Amino acid sequence: MTLRCPGPPSRRSFLLAGAAGLTGLGLADLLELQARAAAGDSALTSNKSVIFVWLPGGPPHLDMYDMKPEAPSDYRGDFRPISTNVPGIEVCELFPRHAKVADKFSIIRSIAHQFADHGGGHKRFMTGRDPKEPAGFINDYPAVGSMVAKMLERRNVGIPNYSLIVDGGRAQIDTFSLGTAYLGPAFGPFTVPGDPSEKGFRVQNLALEAGTENRLADRSSLLSGLDKLRRNVDKSGSIDAFDKFGKQAAELLTSVKAREAFDLSRESDALKERYGHHAWGYRLLMARRLVEAGSKFVTVVLENPFVSGVPFLKQGVYNWDSHAVNCHLYDDARVRFPIYDQTVTALIEDVFARGLDKDCLIVITGEFGRTPRIENQIGTQTGVRQPGRDHWPNSMSLIVSGGGLRMGQIVGSTDSKGERPKDRPMTPNDLWATVFRHLGIDTAHTFPDLNGRPMPILPFGEVISELV
Repeated sequence: MTLRCPGPPSRRSFLLAGAAGLTGLGLADLLELQARAAAGDSALTSNKSVIFVWLPGGPPHLDMYDMKPEAPSDYRGDFRPISTNVPGIEVCELFPRHAKVADKFSIIRSIAHQFADHGGGHKRFMTGRDPKEPAGFINDYPAVGSMVAKMLERRNVGIPNYSLIVDGGRAQIDTFSLGTAYLGPAFGPFTVPGDPSEKGFRVQNLALEAGTENRLADRSSLLSGLDKLRRNVDKSGSIDAFDKFGKQAAELLTSVKAREAFDLSRESDALKERYGHHAWGYRLLMARRLVEAGSKFVTVVLENPFVSGVPFLKQGVYNWDSHAVNCHLYDDARVRFPIYDQTVTALIEDVFARGLDKDCLIVITGEFGRTPRIENQIGTQTGVRQPGRDHWPNSMSLIVSGGGLRMGQIVGSTDSKGERPKDRPMTPNDLWATVFRHLGIDTAHTFPDLNGRPMPILPFGEVISELV
């Protein structure tokens, strides 16, 4: 009996996520900031930022960025590579826009790990540590975004330091292993669920109820409106975090800068057309606006292409989990890839055009790759035999752009069938070491875990020297 792989499931959240780093600053806070700045803590004073684009389910590397046209047909698949504006770099034929901007991104082909379950893969990638359990999405260690938020907890620029932009119904902290673990619930992301391209879309915690717009100065009335939520918070230690959340929510409600950053109506119709008038395009456009306004770390989930202006495809799948039982790999890709091609290249071009490329680093990845050898099974939705690929953490591809790094290159390689790294084997930790370096955060910095033991930001990992 063939079973549909559900991919990353939605889990109950145990916290109300707030916007880390939006508290008011007192004299002690200012003195601490000055001391850290004097000690060279560039994370507090620089304009460096990260847009982390998450493709949950596992993108098929052999069909996107590591194509093997000389491999046997049951490996290379239906698509063929095309040349780009950088000699020697090829991408999938369904990525014509990628081909025009290959000088503005680099492909990393040799990252791998050992966790083939979605939960284990998410936790391994998001935290930089081997999870204690190979399945499930509740992480034992904090996700990278939360570690960044913790390091920036005293930074207040009137906008969330750490945000998550995601499908409605998929915003719980554990859906993609974005838990804060021993750092505490206050360091989760400011979450923006839903489709920003829909008419009437509103950012939760920034939109006031009718009749309150003229009472912004009355802080007590705003906070009293949060009491109803507070009563729903459990007694697991998140009450203290909620006090901080309430203050942060009030700060956001009165922040003109935050309102303007989330306001996509300020962008031209031509630019919105370039990104695409749909969920994926508007999410990435919002991410660019956030980092330009001062956000440090914005995670954008591109999961379901059928919320992006195209009709549902019976032989498609909602995320990137392209098992044969889930979807027809190539029919799904013929819908998914052009939307992806449009949106991510619009982001890359926009970041460079606005002069943000030295400060803003874009990372686009999933939790693992897909099996190099194609499988054929009966589809759950279609009832017919169709091609797909299974989970494969032994090799994967991802792209990075901007950040003042060296673009227009391929780092690492896999063997002739794309099964394992051949040159320059790396782990997700090497990527994160590079990201933390970009942000000016020392990975040797420690946080106490629940037992008081000092835990470094990363237990291991080296900066990818080819990029710096």
